[in-house]
Amino acid sequence: MTEAVHARIQGEIDQSPVLLFMKGTPVFPQCGFSARVVQILSHIGVPFKGVNVLEDMELREGIKSFSNWPTIPQLYVAGEFVGGCDIVTEMFQSGELSALLAEKGVPHKAEA
Repeated sequence: MTEAVHARIQGEIDQSPVLLFMKGTPVFPQCGFSARVVQILSHIGVPFKGVNVLEDMELREGIKSFSNWPTIPQLYVAGEFVGGCDIVTEMFQSGELSALLAEKGVPHKAEA
């Protein structure tokens, strides 16, 4: 993978407090796992940016080597890789996601 793709990915991460590399868009997710993470973030009222990896093959492969994580979606909070769908779901259910967002100063509503 080229350094240029990794630099582009880092630039996206640096610009958004909460960033989701996903298949599709937040309005129109194109895979169930991406849809699930969007649903969780929307449920707790987290403002986030979605990056559609389906629009760019270089980005789609680059994000996997960038994070050393083989699957998409991938969630980043305050520049840190959080994980994919299963991890985000577990963190949401346990309250860890809300705690992480609070710790990083990301506005959201408390989980009900």
